[in-house]
Amino acid sequence: MSWDRYDRALVALLQNQGRITNSELAAHVSLSESACLRRVRALEASGLIEGYAAILNEQVAGLGVNVFVSITLEGQERAELAAFEQAVRHVPEVMECYLMSGEYDYLLRVVVADTADFERVHSRHLTSLPHVSRVHSSFALRTVQKSRALPIR
Repeated sequence: MSWDRYDRALVALLQNQGRITNSELAAHVSLSESACLRRVRALEASGLIEGYAAILNEQVAGLGVNVFVSITLEGQERAELAAFEQAVRHVPEVMECYLMSGEYDYLLRVVVADTADFERVHSRHLTSLPHVSRVHSSFALRTVQKSRALPIR
């Protein structure tokens, strides 16, 4: 997809102000409201804009502890990877899951209320996932940088 300066400006604004009205958005990027709406719909249709969501404060929601969990599987067969990936999607505390290169097979970001809550997630879910041979957990002490907006150039 080819972006021009208007598309970049629209995406940059929408990443930080997802509830901005079309008329406000159009004014910020110096487009007519109809042209702005057409461009935003085109960005949505292209798949660049996947959707809109409320961003919740993890602390206020009672899930202020982030745990990074490295998972090693028993093997690397396609069926084992697929079974793990299908099952991990059903663990609500898993916010992100990445297939990794290197020492571990997967890296998860898990949100929990406290260490007792993590023990529950660990024993009931993580160690029960298909083909898991090793689980290594690291608790984040505090968040230094967390951005939800992609750098648009």
